[in-house]
Amino acid sequence: MRILLDTNVLCRLATLAHPLHPIAQGAISNLLNDGHELFLVPQNLYEYWVVATRPLTDNGLGIATVDADQAVDQWLDLFEFLPNERGIFEVWRELIRSHGVQGKKAHDARLVAAMKRYNVSRLLTFNTADFLRYPGIELLDPATVARN
Repeated sequence: MRILLDTNVLCRLATLAHPLHPIAQGAISNLLNDGHELFLVPQNLYEYWVVATRPLTDNGLGIATVDADQAVDQWLDLFEFLPNERGIFEVWRELIRSHGVQGKKAHDARLVAAMKRYNVSRLLTFNTADFLRYPGIELLDPATVARN
């Protein structure tokens, strides 16, 4: 299976003390052990950086930039990295128009656009409800994947 990781999975992987860390870690381990291809797109890393390096008082993770950078390096070694390209923008534009996407939900549409552009039909995310509007993608809940 070809699976894109949502940024919320990366944030849980990077936060050892978070209660969902073991679930994120277990899901990733199970998928890799079963031979699935796991992907990231640049947006994942941009979003991760914003949340990771933002102070705890501002709803961030409060991770030092050197540690956040180290996590990015590890993920680039572990997961396949799909590049940005104009074709993603075109798919994104169609998605936001056809689904009436507004505000921050446009970030989710961008991940779906990358999935469609690169023929990745599955998304591992803790926020499955955010992606229900998009037909043709399979949503994987890390808790379910970690149990298997």
